[in-house]
Amino acid sequence: MRLKFTWLAALAVLAAVSASAQTNAPVNDWKPASSNQPGKEYPKVNSEGRVRFRIVAPEAKSVGVTFRGSSEFTKGDDGAWYGHTRPLDEGFHYYALKIDGAEVPDPNSLMFFGAQRWGSAVEVPAKDAPTYTLRNVPQGQLRELYFHSKSTDSMRRAFVYTPPGYDQNPEQRYPVLYLQHGWGENEYGWGAQGRAREIMDNLIAEQKTRPFIIVMIYGLTNETPMGGLRNFDIVPFETILVKELIPFVDSHFRTLADQPHRAMAGLSMGGMETRMITLRNLDTFSHIGVFSGGSIALTNITDLAAFKAKNKLVFISYGSRELGNARGGDPQAAVAELKAAGINSHFYVSPDTAHEWQTWRRSLREFAPLLFKP
Repeated sequence: MRLKFTWLAALAVLAAVSASAQTNAPVNDWKPASSNQPGKEYPKVNSEGRVRFRIVAPEAKSVGVTFRGSSEFTKGDDGAWYGHTRPLDEGFHYYALKIDGAEVPDPNSLMFFGAQRWGSAVEVPAKDAPTYTLRNVPQGQLRELYFHSKSTDSMRRAFVYTPPGYDQNPEQRYPVLYLQHGWGENEYGWGAQGRAREIMDNLIAEQKTRPFIIVMIYGLTNETPMGGLRNFDIVPFETILVKELIPFVDSHFRTLADQPHRAMAGLSMGGMETRMITLRNLDTFSHIGVFSGGSIALTNITDLAAFKAKNKLVFISYGSRELGNARGGDPQAAVAELKAAGINSHFYVSPDTAHEWQTWRRSLREFAPLLFKP
């Protein structure tokens, strides 16, 4: 009787394991990712947010991807390797292939600059994707330009977003947002990964924001290795931005070239730069946006009366899954203190995202309508 019970118990365990395996099997509704090279079927994404890969490496001994928690990759009858990820957050994710221990880009993916290199990424469909996808609305332009930095004796590149109708309305002038990328990225980030142009075009078409110019520039001036951000000296970049780039933009574009019509924002490292530069240049910037880059507390403001007189907006945002790791204390409490002191302050949390581009896309979407109000 005891042997029979043990045998039945073993069968029950096996049945439970089998049921669990079936439950964990990916939903078979795979579609090519929008971030693929034209005509490439893989990577594919499904309704769970999983990503499936097909890697052609017939001589490889092992194949995988850098996403943690991914399945084991196995070789199919066609000689290619197949595997899939765990469910991922909605939005944009960097990754690399792992072939016999080497991390290499995926030739099926478009290329993006992140982690201080050009590499692969995949776009997991999001419910709010229409807010940052290309739609049949009036289109702005993302312009690439170079200017000479006297302080560094170098040619610097910037990207400038001009809103729809900029060239058709030669008498109209616009406010300006200086928008910074994060660590390991560059001035391409907000235009490519961040979809800043699409976000602005869609908001303007829906009459949810005032049209304004956006300027994006590389936020580092000294060679700072990965993990060495504490050694970064912000003063040279501050000089480029405040003393050189702003005058260049004001002389080459139809801007409203005064403090009430000038804002600065950034993500992660760019948020740190924004916080430091704007607090030291209250006569230059009137609107501040810090996305996943700490917060501004009352203790950071040396002259509260001057700040209240000059500042029009403080906006702080985080992804819900990174809030516990926020630097510099509780950002929501800091914003509440600013509000209590009579400062126009807003706190935004992106649902179900972490320290990633979906958080920052949503942050820009929430920040833009608050800017430059009459």
